[in-house]
Amino acid sequence: MPDFLSGVPVDAVLAALERSPGNEVASGKFDSPESSAALAVNALGWFLNRAERLPALPGVPMGQPVRVEIEVEMRFPWKGGRHPWLDAALTTATSLVGIEAKRYEPFRPGKATVFSEAYDSRDWGPGMARHDAMRAALMAGTTRFRHLDAVQLVKHAYGLRTQSQKRGLGAVLVYLHAAPAAWGSGKPLDPAAIRAHAAEIAAYRQAVKGDDVVFVPLRWADLLAQWAGNPALAAHAAAVSGRFGVL
Repeated sequence: MPDFLSGVPVDAVLAALERSPGNEVASGKFDSPESSAALAVNALGWFLNRAERLPALPGVPMGQPVRVEIEVEMRFPWKGGRHPWLDAALTTATSLVGIEAKRYEPFRPGKATVFSEAYDSRDWGPGMARHDAMRAALMAGTTRFRHLDAVQLVKHAYGLRTQSQKRGLGAVLVYLHAAPAAWGSGKPLDPAAIRAHAAEIAAYRQAVKGDDVVFVPLRWADLLAQWAGNPALAAHAAAVSGRFGVL
């Protein structure tokens, strides 16, 4: 069994991980020193049964969470095919906030530009025109990202749009990312790659700004700094930093 941080509701977290398609625990990926899932689950899963203690994320238009979930499927408006899974979802009185958490993934190869025909067959509405344009540019190859998985983000935005409309809530997609100085092995990570990732995040944010799904990038370091300044969360923030290092 994975070694979770103190206070994490283990049974609820394991149940959520078993529901998700990533097979993180059984495959052993969860135990990797570079696991993004382990970081997200330990940091955010701590709030599963104490949503009232999670403040609004810094810089995110959302309000006070009333529900916290991890490993959440955001289904599209069709039955078949694959649907996006987010690392966490926060529900407030006004918003559905989806969190896509990254750690080392932006600095590895392997991002694919693939959208099925189903995306073209759906009218996502005028409030998603900028995401539609991004999808078209990615498919045509006129827009390219080396570090940012923009295809995944567009799919997440469509899923959030679908589910937030069903619930009568606004939608926010948070890109929770790290800028680690070194890999889990201790090998230094190229600072130029970190700068390039940041530039791509800024470009993507500008491209989809104004759509109904609000895209907000957030550094893990900034989130943990917020928690560290809260007496009720300082110990948890220290435990996350102690386990996962500089983020």
